Amino acid sequence: MCAGWPLVRWAGLRKTHEWTITYYGLRSLLPENVDVIAGPGCPVCVVPARDIDEAVWLALNGITVATFGDMYRAPGSTISLAEARARGGDVRVVYSVQDAIRMARREPDRELVFFAIGFSTTAPTNAVSVLEGLPGNFSLLVSHRLIPPVMELLLGIGELEIDGFIAPGHVATVIGAKPFRLFPDAYGMPTVIAGFEPLDVLFAILYVIRQLREGGAWLENEYTRSVTELGNVRAQKAIRAVFEVNDGHWRGLGRIPKSALELKERFRRYDARERYDIDVGTGHDVHPGCSCHLIVTGRMKPVECPLFKTGCRPDHPLGPCMVSREGTCYIWARYGTRKADFSKPRLPPH
Repeated sequence: MCAGWPLVRWAGLRKTHEWTITYYGLRSLLPENVDVIAGPGCPVCVVPARDIDEAVWLALNGITVATFGDMYRAPGSTISLAEARARGGDVRVVYSVQDAIRMARREPDRELVFFAIGFSTTAPTNAVSVLEGLPGNFSLLVSHRLIPPVMELLLGIGELEIDGFIAPGHVATVIGAKPFRLFPDAYGMPTVIAGFEPLDVLFAILYVIRQLREGGAWLENEYTRSVTELGNVRAQKAIRAVFEVNDGHWRGLGRIPKSALELKERFRRYDARERYDIDVGTGHDVHPGCSCHLIVTGRMKPVECPLFKTGCRPDHPLGPCMVSREGTCYIWARYGTRKADFSKPRLPPH
């Protein structure tokens, strides 16, 4: 802890906050005693290796697996879905669950599994698809995770000095601001829900520091243009109708209570784990030399990893943090040396 303004660390964020901070060089605007640290908010990065192993097993046993682009290269215990495809598995990259459903309807003689990953932002779409009815040859391999429980986990990691949270605006758009009140109310942790433009992030940092300087802790909603107290009630209703909350394993973090979604009993006919006799054994989350488990929990910065941009690069990733475009290592490898420069517009790449 530095004198003057306290350290500000953040967790529970997806690509957009870390990408915004790094791409626009916002860290170069902050005093040395104010730090912003990305947490376990990359959905691909926290998918357990065992879940990827299950998807690989399906692909190598005659089942078509549809997945998002980042998930395609994420390593399992031994190989990725990309490598499974190279070995003859039918793996297809899609943009949404609807793409996968259309594939299943076009090819009714082929069994197709959609690898359903992500936080509360992607769960509603999958839930609505289930409620509308899925083709008979279609099922889901569910690996959804919930953000507030992992934020609680971070508060129990002794070597972390967290003085405030910048909470993810996209998740809050769905679940509302209310679930994040836990952190100031129960833990005395200043918490700000923020959007994803550079000014959103800078205002959020300012709001956290203001709370700390005033000696208080409360929830502030900087992202009022999208986030309400109760959130998207219709999306939440769909999630509750289709999924139940259970303990869940996070890659490199272990099992976190009440942090995962699973299909309810009445929808188990759509559960790939129920439909197929998947046998993959115990997964191995952390590969030798990879520090992703330390990076997603804020205990290490990418530049502190000995493999960063040497043995592990965007064109040759060894861990999920470098595979995913939402991963901290990938973002730092692409944009980590940037300084803030407002003399000319810096437009996001297409």
